[in-house]
Amino acid sequence: MPATPKVFGIILAGGEGKRLMPLTADRAKPAVPFGGQYRLIDFAISNLINSGLQQIVVLTQYKSHSLDRHISQTWRMSPMLDAYVASVPAQQRLGKRWFSGSADAILQSLNLINDEKPDIVVVVGADHVYRMDFRQMLDAHIESSARATVAGIRQPIGLADQFGVIDVQPDDPTRIREFLEKPQNPTGLADSPHEVLASMGNYIFDTDALIEAVMADGELPTSNHDMGGDIVPYFVDRGEAGVYDFIRNDVPGSTDRDRAYWRDVGTIESFYDAHLDLISTLPVFNLYNMQWPIHSQLVNSPPAKFVRDAVGRIGNSIDSIVSLGSVLSGTHLERSVVGPWTLAGGGSTITDSVLFERVRVGAGARIHRAILDKNVVLADGATVGVDRERDLSRGFTVTDSGITVVGKGIRIEA
Repeated sequence: MPATPKVFGIILAGGEGKRLMPLTADRAKPAVPFGGQYRLIDFAISNLINSGLQQIVVLTQYKSHSLDRHISQTWRMSPMLDAYVASVPAQQRLGKRWFSGSADAILQSLNLINDEKPDIVVVVGADHVYRMDFRQMLDAHIESSARATVAGIRQPIGLADQFGVIDVQPDDPTRIREFLEKPQNPTGLADSPHEVLASMGNYIFDTDALIEAVMADGELPTSNHDMGGDIVPYFVDRGEAGVYDFIRNDVPGSTDRDRAYWRDVGTIESFYDAHLDLISTLPVFNLYNMQWPIHSQLVNSPPAKFVRDAVGRIGNSIDSIVSLGSVLSGTHLERSVVGPWTLAGGGSTITDSVLFERVRVGAGARIHRAILDKNVVLADGATVGVDRERDLSRGFTVTDSGITVVGKGIRIEA
């Protein structure tokens, strides 16, 4: 391998995201808005760009129009430097079929790798919220001489049954002994018995080894063609799989509070909780770290504005994020994230909620513990998240913990 290897980035963005319905009813999971002005895909792309990768493809499949549009409008790299972020839809190069798994997505896209001829391929998921310097993981991969390296994050052992768990070699904590899919009784780490290493869905491969692995996997009729469930065990069985402990990753500008933050936002509950991580005075995840920025589409809009309403009522905003273009008139806003171009009328109340773009909140309306998709309209005096039974009767999604989710473009009457 050359002293300065050529590295190619692949982002797996074809997920359907059923557990995020109705937010994914009309868009791919990586295109779901997050944190006011971002899309989930922005975190993966920003991490790769900030880590020095300049050639990145995004493999899409499910309802990908808004995702493709966001990538084309936002991620414009310099062709002079042969740099690009390209959205690549499923092409059916190996027959009239769609991707049958994440490994199959790569198998059907090997032409992209063959065109660039990289020495190393970085493969990441598109729907996690985190910061990561992949240069540090890349250095560890090269130093270890592993053919495949999996990024692992420490999680409480009681949550092991929610993840793919990495069991390391007793004499070498950088080598994988076994990959366990949602184990019931795993063994804790030697230096931290109450924790396990969970797969983050981020991988680094020697290019020739990755090609060989996905081609072999493609010939197995019993395979699920999954990167974590099939490709990683392939390398483990050959003694060629390493692990990179995310606790070693030191992102510029990170603090003791938000270092090693990673959240899978695959459910409504985790998506909601990740927003709450943004809004405290000392946030668990800091969007304002300019040494490692999360890039997104620039919103061509005036600043947010907070004004009295028509009768002079003064609103307030506490522990919240308000995006550009929003106008809140005499509104009480607390512990919430408000997307671009939201308008809230006099005497309205928004608490513990997440609003996407262009939401309209009528005078005296109340929103509590709710997620409202774009273009939702609340009539004057309407409520959402206040009366569970009424929300259910109107066809809204309500989680077991009481988070109400309203789909795109719905009008809510009083």
